[in-house]
Amino acid sequence: MTKPSLRPADAPKPSEVTPRSVVEQRRDWLRLMAGAAAGTTLAGWAGREAMAQGQNAKLAAIKSAVPGALTMEKLTSYQDATTYNNFYEFGTDKSDPARAAGALKTRPWSVAVEGEVNKPGVFDLDALLKLAPMEERIYRLRCVEGWSMVIPWIGWSLAELIKKVEPNSRAKYVEFVTLADRAQMPGLRSGVLDWPYVEGLRIDEAMHPLTLLAFGMYGELMPKQNGAPLRLVVPWKYGFKSAKSLVKIRFVEREPVSSWTRAAPQEYGFYSNVNPKVDHPRWSQATERRIGEDGLFAKKRPTLMFNGYEAQVGQLYAGMDLKKLY
Repeated sequence: MTKPSLRPADAPKPSEVTPRSVVEQRRDWLRLMAGAAAGTTLAGWAGREAMAQGQNAKLAAIKSAVPGALTMEKLTSYQDATTYNNFYEFGTDKSDPARAAGALKTRPWSVAVEGEVNKPGVFDLDALLKLAPMEERIYRLRCVEGWSMVIPWIGWSLAELIKKVEPNSRAKYVEFVTLADRAQMPGLRSGVLDWPYVEGLRIDEAMHPLTLLAFGMYGELMPKQNGAPLRLVVPWKYGFKSAKSLVKIRFVEREPVSSWTRAAPQEYGFYSNVNPKVDHPRWSQATERRIGEDGLFAKKRPTLMFNGYEAQVGQLYAGMDLKKLY
């Protein structure tokens, strides 16, 4: 259902009335955040109804303490960001997740942290919500297929969790495992990938302050089709690196084999940094199409190195051949 715009009208159309489930979701979000994010500007989130309704608004009072985590670019509409998705657990068509993800149960939910850490454990969702103050991060999202969005995420740096579990000296990489439940996820019946979906980062990438563990977007709880109840967001890498609906985080000594790398190693490397100079075997990465800017005369945008975050993350790859380590 299309999200309504806030507009003065004496008799709104039925299609413009906010569903009760959405209203309850927002109340739940504000209740959770009131207890989880002491010290953040919750009034700012609550007051950003226009953004939550899919409007593009100026950056409000919420600020991120992480350099490079905010952009004043025009936001992608909520409607586009929640109906044009890659989430193969619910189908391979861009419209499939919004149509099929409604059955996903996000409560109760927990994330197991294991492997090369001094303090492994299982974290309940409520505990994770309270682990660190929430911030808003307005990040560009670049898909390997050549399209992009600008989305206001809500969460905190993954480094907060990493510091809490205390990785040991053998922890060189972090592996992320997502939910794989055939009863809830019809896409798992296909053989397009080996399930569950697995992704990985080098530990210094995972520790970088831009790497976000996100619980919401547009001032609301994370929509199910976007990776509820929590997902990874790594803004300088192609979107498939940002694993959704996480259930396990493992600290390991050897480089994890990501799902797309396993499926097509000649097309999807472990690093998958946004790089306009390294094309996908089947298409160029030099330009991109910003969702919401479609039209007969809409020009594609030039792709930015590291998706525009080169100043923040370029030093992570100093001396590396990014054409070989793609």
